[in-house]
Amino acid sequence: MEERIIPVNIEDQMKTAYIDYSMSVIVSRAIPDVRDGLKPVHRRVLFGMHELGLQSNKPHKKSARIVGEVLGKYHPHGDASVYDTMVRMAQDWSLRYPLVDGQGNFGSMDNDPPAAMRYTEARHRKIAEEMLDDIDKETVDFQLNFDDSLKEPTVLPSRIPNLLINGASGIAVGMATNILPHNLSEVIDGCIAYIDNHDITIEGLMKYIKAPDFPTGGTILEYDGVKEAFATGRGRVVLRGKTDIESFGENKQRIVITEVPYQVNKAALQSRIAELVNEKRIEGITEVRDESNRQGVRIVIELKRDAVPNVIINRLYQFTPLQTSFGVNNIALVNGRPKLLNLKDFIQHFVEFRHEIVVRRSKFELRKAEERAHILEGYLKALDHLDEVIALIRKSKDPDEALHGLISQFDLSEIQAKAILEMRLQRLTGLEREKIKAEYDEVMKKIAWLKDVLANEPMRMQIIKDELSAIRSSYGDERRSMIDFSSANMSMEDIIRDEQVVITISHLGYMKRTPAAEYRTQGRGGRGSKGSVTRDEDFIEHLFVASTHDYLLIFTERGKCYWMKVWEIPQGSKTSKGRAIQNLLSLDGGDSVRAYLKVRSLEDEAFINHHFIMFCTRKGLVKKTVLEAFSRRRANGIIAISINPGDQLIEAKLTDGNSNVIIAVQSGRAVRFEESKARPMGRNAAGVRGITVASESDEVVGMVCVPKDSTKSILVVSEKGLGKRSPLEDYPTHNRGGKGVITLNITDKTGNLVTIKAVDDDDEIMIIKTSGVAIRMSLDDIRVMGRNTQGVRVTTLEEGDEIADVALIETEEGEAQAEGETEEVSDN
Repeated sequence: MEERIIPVNIEDQMKTAYIDYSMSVIVSRAIPDVRDGLKPVHRRVLFGMHELGLQSNKPHKKSARIVGEVLGKYHPHGDASVYDTMVRMAQDWSLRYPLVDGQGNFGSMDNDPPAAMRYTEARHRKIAEEMLDDIDKETVDFQLNFDDSLKEPTVLPSRIPNLLINGASGIAVGMATNILPHNLSEVIDGCIAYIDNHDITIEGLMKYIKAPDFPTGGTILEYDGVKEAFATGRGRVVLRGKTDIESFGENKQRIVITEVPYQVNKAALQSRIAELVNEKRIEGITEVRDESNRQGVRIVIELKRDAVPNVIINRLYQFTPLQTSFGVNNIALVNGRPKLLNLKDFIQHFVEFRHEIVVRRSKFELRKAEERAHILEGYLKALDHLDEVIALIRKSKDPDEALHGLISQFDLSEIQAKAILEMRLQRLTGLEREKIKAEYDEVMKKIAWLKDVLANEPMRMQIIKDELSAIRSSYGDERRSMIDFSSANMSMEDIIRDEQVVITISHLGYMKRTPAAEYRTQGRGGRGSKGSVTRDEDFIEHLFVASTHDYLLIFTERGKCYWMKVWEIPQGSKTSKGRAIQNLLSLDGGDSVRAYLKVRSLEDEAFINHHFIMFCTRKGLVKKTVLEAFSRRRANGIIAISINPGDQLIEAKLTDGNSNVIIAVQSGRAVRFEESKARPMGRNAAGVRGITVASESDEVVGMVCVPKDSTKSILVVSEKGLGKRSPLEDYPTHNRGGKGVITLNITDKTGNLVTIKAVDDDDEIMIIKTSGVAIRMSLDDIRVMGRNTQGVRVTTLEEGDEIADVALIETEEGEAQAEGETEEVSDN
C-alpha cells in the first residue's frame, strides 16, 4: 500500500486543481464561443432538438422529452439547468431573436416562473435552423459526449452572428462577460462592410451598427458609453424605459410606461414606484396599475391635478429601475481561450468562421459530387455496353463473380461495379439513360464551380455576403431601442420651466414651492388670502421667492449648509402643508432651517471666488466666508459656521465684499458697519461680534447687506402689524460691535421688532402671519418716515395673531393692480 501513496506539495496541488476548475468553468459553462455565440448547454439543447427532428415546420414536443434527450445524451447535469436554458431561449423579452418556439406558459416579464416541463412544448424557431444548417456536411468538428457513446458538435455552423444579435452574460471564476444584444440588420450590414474592406475602422462600422438593440426597446442615453464599449470591449450603456403623457378626465394627466429597460422586472418596478409614493419620496402620484397584455407593456401612473409630469418622470428615472445601466464586458472564447473583444473583433472572428464553414462545406460537397460523378460514369459505361453487361451478369454464378467480371472486362472500379449490380431494371430504358446523362452533366458543372470556389477567395467572400443578405431579408427587422444622441448634454433643467416660485418653510419644518402667480396683489391693510394649512402649533416661518433653476443653499440653526435645486422642492398649492424637510435633506436630529440663499450657478469660478456669505447669529456674531467654500455639494451637508452654546444662526446673505451691513435686534435698535470690518474666515470659524445685545431677553431679528451707494430704503415690521420704511442715510455708519441706533420705536402697541429688509420702491412684500394667512402688497403703500417712529399698519391682525415672517417679491410685468382700503396709524 505504501508504494501507492505519492507525497505532493499541498499548495501546488491546490493551485493546479483550482486552475483546472477555473478553466473548466470558463470553457465549459460560463463564457460563450465567439463563433456561434453559444455556451455548451445552449448548444446541446439546440442540437438535441435537431436530433429529435423538432424543426419549425414539425409538431411541438413536450419539453420534458427534450430535456430528457439532452440530459441523457449530452449534458449530464441538473434538469433545471437545461429547462431554464430552453425557457430563456423561448422568451422574446430575454433574447432579441428567440431560438425556441415555446407553446404553453414560459414565464413573464414579471419574473413569473414557467410551467413545469411536463406541461410545456417546444420546437425550433426558423432562425435556429440557420444555426444548424450544413451541420451534416462536415463543417464543424465533433467530439465524444460524456460517456463516449455519442458525438456532439464543438460549435454550430451558424449562419447568423448570434453572439452580437442576442448577446450573452455569465460569471466564471476570476472573470465575467456581459455582451449586449444588437439589431440583426445592422450587424449584417456591418459584416458585409467588413468583407468589402478589411481595414474598416470601428468608427466606420458604427455607421452601420449604431448601438445595442434591446428586445424590450427603451432609449439609450450617454452615447459616449456606447462608443467606448465598441472601441475597447468595456463600457457603460444607460437605458431608459419609454414613457408617454396622456390626458384624461377633467384636467388630469397620467404617465404611461410602454417600454421597460432590458432585464427589468416589471412587477418589481411597479412595486418600487408604489413604495416611493408611500415614503413620500415622489409626490403627485395618486394610483399605479399594470394594464399590460399580449399587445405590450402598459403601466399607468395617474397624477394629481397640480403635478408636473416631466418632474415625476425624472424622479422615476432617478429612483427606480426605469433608468438603468449595463456594464459592457465583451469577453468570449477565441480558439478556446477567453479574450476581450471590440466590435471589429466580433465581426472579424465571425466572418473568418463563416469562411471556414464555406471552405469545409465546399470540400465536402466537392467530394460527394466527385463520388456521384464516378458512379454516373460507371452507369454510362454500362449503358454503352448494355448487352455485354447483361450477358456477363447472367452467366455469373454469384454476385462476386459478376463484380469481378465487370471490373476486369469494362475497366470499372469496385464502387462502379457494385452500383451497376444494384441498378434497377427500369434505369435501362432510353429515357432513364437521358436522365443519367443530364445528371452527370450537372454534377460536372457543380464540380467545376466548387473547384473555382476553393481556388478563389473573392468567390467565397461573395457567397458569405449572399448568405448574410438572405438572412437579413428573412429575419431583419427595425431597431427597437432608440438612441438619444443629445442626452449627454441634457440636464434636468432642460425640461423644467424656468419660472418664479414662492418657497415656504413652516416652523415645524414643512417645505413647498408654489407658482408666484397664485398670490394675488392686495393693498396695505387688507386681510390677505389663505396661504398655507398648518397645524395649530405650526406657522410659516420662512418665505422667499426664487427661480426653479436656482441653487438653494440652506443653513440650519446649528450652522450646517445643505444644497438643493429649487425644482427639487415638492410643488404644492397655496393652501397645502408641504413636505417635511427631514424627508428632503439629511438634517441632524433637532436641527432646523434658519437661513437660505439662492444662487444661480456654483460652477462660475469668477463669481464664487469674488462673492461671500455673511452670517449672523441671534447673539450678534457675524462671519464672512468666500462662496467658493460652498461650491462642492455634499449629500450630508457641511459646517458653514461654528455655533457657540446657547446661540443660533439666524441670517446668511450673499455679498460682493463691499457692502454695508445692518443688524437689528428685537428691542428696535440697529447697527450699521462696513463689510470690510469683518475679514474673511474659514467655514469652521465662529465669527466676531457684529452688534452688542443689551439683555438676555433681547436677540437679533435680522441682517441686511446693501451696497454703499444703494438707493434702497430700510423696511422694518413689528409683530403686531406695524411697519415703515426709512432712508438708508438715517442709519449712521459705526464700527461693528456697537449697540446701534433706534430703528423702530418699540411700544406695547407695536410689539417687538420682527424683521428688517432692504427694499426698493417698486418691490413687493409677502407677509405671513402665525395663523398661516398670507398677504402680498406693494411697498408703494408703505411710506418712508424717520427711524424713531412707530410706522403705519401694514396688515390687519385677528386677536392673538402675529406677524411670522416677511419676504421680498420682485414685481412681474402684467400683475394685477393693488386693491383694497388702506389704514394709517399716526406716529407717536
